[in-house]
Amino acid sequence: MKRYEKNGLSGISRRLRNYVPAALAVIRAYLLIAAVAVILAVAGPSTAADLALPPVNLGDTSFQDGIAFPGWLVEETFIYYHANSFTDSKGDDIPGSNRLTATSAVTHVAWISNFRLLGGFYGAEILLPIAELDVNTDFGPDGRERGVGDLIVGPFFIQWTDSKLFGMPYFHRFNLDFVLPTGEYSQNSSVNVGSNIYTFNPYYAFTLIPTDRLEVSARLHYLWCSENRDPFVGLGARDTQPGQAFHANFAASYEIFKDLRLGLNGYYLQQITDDKLDDDDQAKSKERVLGIGPGLKYTYEWLSLYLNGYYETAAENRPEGFRGIFRLSMVF
Repeated sequence: MKRYEKNGLSGISRRLRNYVPAALAVIRAYLLIAAVAVILAVAGPSTAADLALPPVNLGDTSFQDGIAFPGWLVEETFIYYHANSFTDSKGDDIPGSNRLTATSAVTHVAWISNFRLLGGFYGAEILLPIAELDVNTDFGPDGRERGVGDLIVGPFFIQWTDSKLFGMPYFHRFNLDFVLPTGEYSQNSSVNVGSNIYTFNPYYAFTLIPTDRLEVSARLHYLWCSENRDPFVGLGARDTQPGQAFHANFAASYEIFKDLRLGLNGYYLQQITDDKLDDDDQAKSKERVLGIGPGLKYTYEWLSLYLNGYYETAAENRPEGFRGIFRLSMVF
Protein backbone atom coordinates (compact mmCIF):
# COMPACT_ATOMS: atom_id res chain seq x y z
CA MET A 1 0.00 0.00 0.00
CA LYS A 2 3.01 2.25 -0.35
CA ARG A 3 1.31 4.24 -3.11
CA TYR A 4 -0.77 5.91 -0.38
CA GLU A 5 2.13 6.62 1.97
CA LYS A 6 3.15 10.23 2.43
CA ASN A 7 6.74 9.56 1.42
CA GLY A 8 5.57 7.91 -1.79
CA LEU A 9 3.58 10.98 -2.65
CA SER A 10 6.38 13.42 -1.94
CA GLY A 11 8.12 12.43 -5.18
CA ILE A 12 4.91 13.05 -7.06
CA SER A 13 4.62 16.45 -5.37
CA ARG A 14 8.11 17.39 -6.56
CA ARG A 15 7.26 16.44 -10.13
CA LEU A 16 4.01 18.40 -9.92
CA ARG A 17 5.97 21.62 -9.48
CA ASN A 18 7.02 21.28 -13.10
CA TYR A 19 3.38 21.28 -14.12
CA VAL A 20 2.26 24.30 -12.11
CA PRO A 21 2.40 26.82 -15.04
CA ALA A 22 0.33 24.49 -17.22
CA ALA A 23 -2.04 23.78 -14.34
CA LEU A 24 -2.62 27.49 -13.77
CA ALA A 25 -3.45 27.94 -17.44
CA VAL A 26 -5.97 25.13 -17.27
CA ILE A 27 -7.44 26.55 -14.07
CA ARG A 28 -7.92 29.96 -15.68
CA ALA A 29 -9.62 28.33 -18.63
CA TYR A 30 -12.05 26.43 -16.43
CA LEU A 31 -12.84 29.47 -14.33
CA LEU A 32 -13.63 31.38 -17.52
CA ILE A 33 -15.90 28.60 -18.69
CA ALA A 34 -17.66 28.61 -15.33
CA ALA A 35 -18.19 32.36 -15.53
CA VAL A 36 -19.78 32.44 -18.99
CA ALA A 37 -21.51 29.07 -19.23
CA VAL A 38 -25.19 29.29 -20.16
CA ILE A 39 -26.29 25.75 -19.42
CA LEU A 40 -25.42 25.55 -15.79
CA ALA A 41 -27.45 24.85 -12.68
CA VAL A 42 -27.35 23.89 -9.05
CA ALA A 43 -27.40 20.24 -7.98
CA GLY A 44 -31.16 20.30 -7.36
CA PRO A 45 -34.21 22.53 -7.56
CA SER A 46 -35.09 25.23 -5.07
CA THR A 47 -38.82 25.40 -5.76
CA ALA A 48 -40.45 27.44 -3.05
CA ALA A 49 -43.96 26.31 -3.97
CA ASP A 50 -43.40 22.97 -2.22
CA LEU A 51 -40.77 24.25 0.23
CA ALA A 52 -38.02 21.97 -1.06
CA LEU A 53 -34.74 21.48 0.75
CA PRO A 54 -31.94 23.63 -0.67
CA PRO A 55 -29.47 22.03 -3.12
CA VAL A 56 -26.95 19.75 -1.40
CA ASN A 57 -24.11 17.44 -2.39
CA LEU A 58 -25.85 14.33 -3.72
CA GLY A 59 -23.23 12.20 -5.43
CA ASP A 60 -20.94 15.09 -6.39
CA THR A 61 -18.10 13.34 -4.55
CA SER A 62 -17.35 9.62 -4.70
CA PHE A 63 -14.16 7.56 -5.03
CA GLN A 64 -11.19 8.12 -2.68
CA ASP A 65 -13.07 11.07 -1.16
CA GLY A 66 -11.19 11.03 2.14
CA ILE A 67 -7.71 11.22 0.57
CA ALA A 68 -6.05 14.64 0.43
CA PHE A 69 -2.65 16.13 1.29
CA PRO A 70 -1.24 19.65 1.88
CA GLY A 71 -1.42 21.76 -1.26
CA TRP A 72 -4.05 23.21 -3.58
CA LEU A 73 -7.07 21.60 -5.22
CA VAL A 74 -9.05 23.16 -8.07
CA GLU A 75 -11.92 21.26 -9.63
CA GLU A 76 -14.93 21.76 -11.84
CA THR A 77 -18.00 19.56 -11.42
CA PHE A 78 -20.57 19.38 -14.22
CA ILE A 79 -23.96 17.98 -13.19
CA TYR A 80 -26.95 16.91 -15.27
CA TYR A 81 -30.24 15.97 -13.60
CA HIS A 82 -33.53 15.02 -15.21
CA ALA A 83 -36.77 13.78 -13.67
CA ASN A 84 -40.12 13.01 -15.30
CA SER A 85 -41.92 12.43 -12.03
CA PHE A 86 -42.45 14.08 -8.65
CA THR A 87 -43.45 12.04 -5.61
CA ASP A 88 -45.74 12.73 -2.65
CA SER A 89 -45.24 11.90 1.03
CA LYS A 90 -46.07 8.23 0.39
CA GLY A 91 -43.62 7.91 -2.49
CA ASP A 92 -46.39 7.77 -5.11
CA ASP A 93 -46.12 9.75 -8.34
CA ILE A 94 -48.03 13.05 -8.33
CA PRO A 95 -50.56 12.92 -11.21
CA GLY A 96 -50.07 15.10 -14.27
CA SER A 97 -47.23 16.18 -16.49
CA ASN A 98 -44.33 17.01 -14.16
CA ARG A 99 -40.78 17.52 -15.37
CA LEU A 100 -37.50 18.93 -14.09
CA THR A 101 -34.18 19.40 -15.89
CA ALA A 102 -31.16 20.93 -14.16
CA THR A 103 -27.63 21.36 -15.46
CA SER A 104 -24.81 22.85 -13.44
CA ALA A 105 -21.15 23.65 -13.02
CA VAL A 106 -19.63 24.05 -9.56
CA THR A 107 -16.17 25.58 -9.21
CA HIS A 108 -14.33 24.32 -6.13
CA VAL A 109 -11.04 25.66 -4.73
CA ALA A 110 -9.51 24.12 -1.59
CA TRP A 111 -6.24 24.64 0.28
CA ILE A 112 -4.61 22.39 2.87
CA SER A 113 -1.80 23.94 4.90
CA ASN A 114 1.18 22.30 6.57
CA PHE A 115 -0.11 23.53 9.93
CA ARG A 116 -0.91 20.61 12.23
CA LEU A 117 -4.04 20.66 14.38
CA LEU A 118 -5.37 17.71 16.40
CA GLY A 119 -3.02 15.43 14.49
CA GLY A 120 -4.27 16.54 11.07
CA PHE A 121 -3.70 19.39 8.62
CA TYR A 122 -5.79 22.60 8.67
CA GLY A 123 -7.53 23.61 5.44
CA ALA A 124 -10.24 25.80 3.92
CA GLU A 125 -12.38 25.77 0.79
CA ILE A 126 -14.88 27.70 -1.32
CA LEU A 127 -17.44 26.51 -3.89
CA LEU A 128 -19.54 28.53 -6.35
CA PRO A 129 -22.29 27.05 -8.56
CA ILE A 130 -23.61 28.61 -11.76
CA ALA A 131 -27.04 27.35 -12.60
CA GLU A 132 -29.96 26.74 -14.93
CA LEU A 133 -33.28 25.17 -13.90
CA ASP A 134 -36.19 24.20 -16.15
CA VAL A 135 -39.26 23.15 -14.14
CA ASN A 136 -42.71 22.37 -15.53
CA THR A 137 -45.40 20.86 -13.30
CA ASP A 138 -49.17 20.65 -13.23
CA PHE A 139 -49.29 21.00 -9.44
CA GLY A 140 -47.41 24.29 -8.99
CA PRO A 141 -43.75 25.12 -9.70
CA ASP A 142 -43.20 26.28 -13.26
CA GLY A 143 -40.46 28.33 -14.89
CA ARG A 144 -36.93 28.53 -16.20
CA GLU A 145 -34.16 30.35 -14.38
CA ARG A 146 -30.40 30.63 -14.70
CA GLY A 147 -27.71 32.46 -12.77
CA VAL A 148 -25.19 32.26 -9.95
CA GLY A 149 -26.14 30.04 -7.03
CA ASP A 150 -25.42 30.33 -3.32
CA LEU A 151 -21.78 30.59 -2.24
CA ILE A 152 -20.41 27.73 -0.12
CA VAL A 153 -17.62 28.63 2.31
CA GLY A 154 -15.64 26.17 4.40
CA PRO A 155 -13.36 28.28 6.62
CA PHE A 156 -12.22 25.30 8.66
CA PHE A 157 -11.50 21.65 8.07
CA ILE A 158 -8.97 19.10 9.30
CA GLN A 159 -7.48 16.44 7.04
CA TRP A 160 -5.88 13.35 8.60
CA THR A 161 -3.44 11.48 6.34
CA ASP A 162 -1.64 8.88 8.45
CA SER A 163 -4.36 7.05 10.42
CA LYS A 164 -5.03 3.31 10.62
CA LEU A 165 -8.31 1.46 11.13
CA PHE A 166 -8.07 -2.26 11.89
CA GLY A 167 -4.51 -2.07 10.58
CA MET A 168 -5.60 -0.61 7.22
CA PRO A 169 -4.77 2.89 5.87
CA TYR A 170 -7.57 5.28 6.83
CA PHE A 171 -7.79 8.83 5.47
CA HIS A 172 -10.45 11.11 6.91
CA ARG A 173 -11.58 14.73 7.05
CA PHE A 174 -13.96 16.86 9.12
CA ASN A 175 -15.31 20.00 7.48
CA LEU A 176 -17.53 22.90 8.60
CA ASP A 177 -19.32 24.21 5.49
CA PHE A 178 -21.63 27.23 5.46
CA VAL A 179 -23.90 28.24 2.56
CA LEU A 180 -24.55 31.97 2.14
CA PRO A 181 -27.67 33.39 0.41
CA THR A 182 -25.77 35.08 -2.43
CA GLY A 183 -27.62 33.37 -5.30
CA GLU A 184 -30.26 34.95 -7.50
CA TYR A 185 -33.68 34.86 -5.83
CA SER A 186 -37.12 36.43 -6.26
CA GLN A 187 -40.08 35.88 -3.94
CA ASN A 188 -42.35 36.37 -6.96
CA SER A 189 -40.98 33.26 -8.65
CA SER A 190 -41.73 29.64 -7.74
CA VAL A 191 -38.37 28.57 -9.26
CA ASN A 192 -35.10 30.08 -8.04
CA VAL A 193 -31.39 29.40 -8.37
CA GLY A 194 -30.72 30.84 -4.92
CA SER A 195 -32.42 29.68 -1.71
CA ASN A 196 -32.50 32.97 0.27
CA ILE A 197 -31.48 31.15 3.48
CA TYR A 198 -28.34 30.48 5.47
CA THR A 199 -27.34 26.83 5.66
CA PHE A 200 -25.00 24.91 7.97
CA ASN A 201 -23.84 21.73 6.21
CA PRO A 202 -20.86 20.08 8.00
CA TYR A 203 -19.56 16.70 6.92
CA TYR A 204 -17.20 13.87 7.80
CA ALA A 205 -15.49 12.05 4.90
CA PHE A 206 -13.32 8.95 4.97
CA THR A 207 -11.54 6.45 2.75
CA LEU A 208 -10.54 2.98 3.96
CA ILE A 209 -8.03 0.97 1.91
CA PRO A 210 -8.34 -2.80 2.54
CA THR A 211 -5.93 -3.71 -0.30
CA ASP A 212 -3.62 -1.96 -2.74
CA ARG A 213 -6.38 -1.83 -5.37
CA LEU A 214 -9.59 -1.65 -3.32
CA GLU A 215 -10.96 1.41 -1.52
CA VAL A 216 -14.21 2.23 0.27
CA SER A 217 -15.29 5.85 0.82
CA ALA A 218 -18.18 7.82 2.30
CA ARG A 219 -19.13 11.40 3.13
CA LEU A 220 -21.70 11.99 5.91
CA HIS A 221 -23.52 15.35 6.05
CA TYR A 222 -25.86 17.13 8.42
CA LEU A 223 -28.09 19.94 7.10
CA TRP A 224 -29.63 22.84 9.01
CA CYS A 225 -31.44 25.75 7.33
CA SER A 226 -32.38 29.20 8.60
CA GLU A 227 -35.74 30.89 8.06
CA ASN A 228 -36.63 32.46 4.73
CA ARG A 229 -38.29 35.78 5.63
CA ASP A 230 -39.20 36.52 2.02
CA PRO A 231 -40.79 33.25 0.88
CA PHE A 232 -42.59 32.69 -2.40
CA VAL A 233 -45.67 34.93 -2.35
CA GLY A 234 -47.87 32.05 -3.51
CA LEU A 235 -47.44 30.40 -0.11
CA GLY A 236 -49.14 33.27 1.70
CA ALA A 237 -46.68 32.93 4.60
CA ARG A 238 -44.57 35.46 6.50
CA ASP A 239 -41.64 33.04 6.76
CA THR A 240 -40.69 29.45 5.97
CA GLN A 241 -37.98 27.07 7.14
CA PRO A 242 -36.96 23.77 5.52
CA GLY A 243 -36.46 20.90 7.94
CA GLN A 244 -33.17 19.41 9.09
CA ALA A 245 -31.73 16.50 7.12
CA PHE A 246 -29.03 13.86 6.92
CA HIS A 247 -27.45 12.98 3.58
CA ALA A 248 -24.53 10.77 2.62
CA ASN A 249 -22.45 9.79 -0.39
CA PHE A 250 -20.93 6.31 -0.48
CA ALA A 251 -18.67 4.55 -2.98
CA ALA A 252 -16.32 1.62 -3.51
CA SER A 253 -13.86 1.23 -6.39
CA TYR A 254 -11.24 -1.20 -7.66
CA GLU A 255 -8.16 -0.30 -9.72
CA ILE A 256 -8.52 -2.60 -12.75
CA PHE A 257 -5.59 -1.02 -14.61
CA LYS A 258 -2.94 1.46 -13.52
CA ASP A 259 -4.65 4.79 -12.73
CA LEU A 260 -8.10 3.53 -13.83
CA ARG A 261 -10.72 2.65 -11.21
CA LEU A 262 -14.23 1.24 -11.69
CA GLY A 263 -16.84 0.99 -8.98
CA LEU A 264 -20.28 1.61 -7.55
CA ASN A 265 -21.41 4.92 -6.09
CA GLY A 266 -24.54 6.12 -4.36
CA TYR A 267 -26.21 8.71 -2.17
CA TYR A 268 -29.02 8.84 0.36
CA LEU A 269 -30.98 11.80 1.74
CA GLN A 270 -33.43 11.69 4.64
CA GLN A 271 -35.12 14.76 6.09
CA ILE A 272 -35.44 14.30 9.85
CA THR A 273 -37.67 17.24 10.92
CA ASP A 274 -40.74 18.80 9.30
CA ASP A 275 -40.74 21.97 7.23
CA LYS A 276 -42.21 25.05 8.89
CA LEU A 277 -44.57 27.77 7.62
CA ASP A 278 -45.02 30.69 10.04
CA ASP A 279 -43.37 28.52 12.75
CA ASP A 280 -45.97 25.76 12.30
CA ASP A 281 -44.73 22.25 11.50
CA GLN A 282 -45.99 20.93 8.17
CA ALA A 283 -47.03 17.30 8.51
CA LYS A 284 -45.85 14.80 5.89
CA SER A 285 -43.27 17.25 4.50
CA LYS A 286 -40.10 15.20 4.97
CA GLU A 287 -38.03 14.40 1.88
CA ARG A 288 -36.20 11.18 1.04
CA VAL A 289 -34.30 9.75 -1.93
CA LEU A 290 -31.79 7.01 -2.74
CA GLY A 291 -29.53 7.10 -5.79
CA ILE A 292 -27.14 4.39 -6.97
CA GLY A 293 -25.16 3.57 -10.10
CA PRO A 294 -21.76 2.93 -11.72
CA GLY A 295 -18.72 5.19 -11.82
CA LEU A 296 -15.11 5.46 -12.88
CA LYS A 297 -12.02 7.48 -12.03
CA TYR A 298 -8.97 8.03 -14.22
CA THR A 299 -5.83 9.78 -12.98
CA TYR A 300 -3.00 11.20 -15.04
CA GLU A 301 -0.27 12.82 -12.94
CA TRP A 302 -1.91 15.97 -11.45
CA LEU A 303 -5.30 15.57 -13.17
CA SER A 304 -8.16 13.24 -12.16
CA LEU A 305 -11.37 12.61 -14.10
CA TYR A 306 -14.54 11.25 -12.48
CA LEU A 307 -17.67 10.01 -14.25
CA ASN A 308 -20.63 8.92 -12.10
CA GLY A 309 -24.23 7.98 -12.83
CA TYR A 310 -27.10 7.66 -10.34
CA TYR A 311 -30.58 6.19 -10.80
CA GLU A 312 -32.95 7.38 -8.10
CA THR A 313 -35.52 5.34 -6.22
CA ALA A 314 -37.54 5.41 -2.97
CA ALA A 315 -38.16 9.17 -3.34
CA GLU A 316 -40.67 11.00 -1.15
CA ASN A 317 -41.76 14.65 -1.50
CA ARG A 318 -39.25 15.34 -4.28
CA PRO A 319 -38.49 14.51 -7.91
CA GLU A 320 -37.17 11.07 -8.87
CA GLY A 321 -34.90 10.73 -11.89
CA PHE A 322 -31.33 10.33 -13.16
CA ARG A 323 -28.21 12.27 -12.15
CA GLY A 324 -24.98 12.29 -14.17
CA ILE A 325 -21.74 13.87 -12.93
CA PHE A 326 -18.50 14.69 -14.73
CA ARG A 327 -15.73 16.06 -12.51
CA LEU A 328 -12.23 17.34 -13.36
CA SER A 329 -9.89 17.65 -10.36
CA MET A 330 -6.41 19.17 -10.32
CA VAL A 331 -3.91 19.09 -7.42
CA PHE A 332 -0.64 20.96 -7.08
